[in-house]
Amino acid sequence: MTRADEATAGDGLIYALVLDGSGGARQLSWDEVAAWVPEHGVLWLHFDYTAEAAREWLLGKAGLNEIVAEALLTQETRPRITVIEDSALLALRGVNLNPGSDPEDMVSIRLWIDRQRIISSRNRKLLSAADIVQSLLAGRGPCTVGEFIVDLADRLTERAEATIADIEERVDEMEADVVTSGAKELRSALSETRREAIMLRRYLAPQREAVLRMAAEKLTWLGEHDRMHLREVADKLIRYVEELDSVRDRASVTQEELVGKLSEQLNSRMYVLSILTAIFLPLGFMTGLLGVNLGGLPGANSQWGFASFILVLIAVLVTQIWLFKRNKWL
Repeated sequence: MTRADEATAGDGLIYALVLDGSGGARQLSWDEVAAWVPEHGVLWLHFDYTAEAAREWLLGKAGLNEIVAEALLTQETRPRITVIEDSALLALRGVNLNPGSDPEDMVSIRLWIDRQRIISSRNRKLLSAADIVQSLLAGRGPCTVGEFIVDLADRLTERAEATIADIEERVDEMEADVVTSGAKELRSALSETRREAIMLRRYLAPQREAVLRMAAEKLTWLGEHDRMHLREVADKLIRYVEELDSVRDRASVTQEELVGKLSEQLNSRMYVLSILTAIFLPLGFMTGLLGVNLGGLPGANSQWGFASFILVLIAVLVTQIWLFKRNKWL
C-alpha cells in the first residue's frame, strides 16, 4: 500500500513528497525526510494530526514556531490566513465527500507554507489532497509552491460546486411541490436544506476572504500568474456564496408559502366545523330542552307530538341554511 492511497500510517505521515519542478514528485521515507535539504526541491509533508508521532514531530522536529505548530494541530479552525514574514499559515475547508458523510460537514486542512516547504495536516480524508498526489505521481502536478496552493484552492472550490448545484436542484423541486401539492413532509426537507446552505456558507464566506487576502499578500513564492488564478478562485467562491444566499432565501420563502397553505387548509376546515356547530347548536338546544324528565312538556301526551317536533327541527334547519346562504357564510 502506498501513501498515495491516503492510508494513514501509525506515524501519522500520510504523504511525503519532494517536487521535481516539472510537475512530478518523488515519495520519501522518514529517513529521506530527515536528510532533505532545500536543494532537493520543494518538500510537501501531509500529516494526520491525531497521530501522536505526527504531533511530536510537528512540535519538536519541524523547526516551526510553537504557535504555528499548535495551529497545525488544532481540531476546530475556520478558513483564514496569517502571514509571517515570507511564510503563511493557511486554513481551508472542503466539502465532505467521504462515504456516509454529510457534504456540509466540511473537512479542514491546515498548511504552513514557505518558499521551500509545505506542511499540511488534517483529520479526515480530503479528496482534493489525494488528487494532487495522483497528479504529481503522474507528472502533471504543480511545479512550484504557488502552483500547489492555487491547485489545492481550485480543487476544493470545484468540489463545492456539485454540492451547491444539488441543493439548488432540491429547492427547485420543493418549490414545484409546494405549488402542486403543499405536502406537510416538505417542512422538514426545507428546514434541512436551509441548514445545509447555512453550514456551507459559514465556511465558504471566510474562505473567500482568505483566498483574496493571499492573492493580495506580497509573498515572494507567489507569482503574478498564481495571484491571478487565486483571484479567479475567489470569484468562484463569491458566486457560490451568493448562490447559497439565494438558496437560503428561496427555501425560507418556500417554507413560508408552505406554512401559509397549511394555515389556509386548517382555517378552511375550522370554518366548516364552525358552520356545522352553528347549525346544530339550536337543534341540540331544543332537543336537550324537550328531553328533560319534567311534567308539562308540550305534546307529551299527543300521538302527533314527536312528528310535530321533527317538523319544527326541519323548519329551523332550513331557516338556518337560508340565513347562512343569504349572508354568504356558505
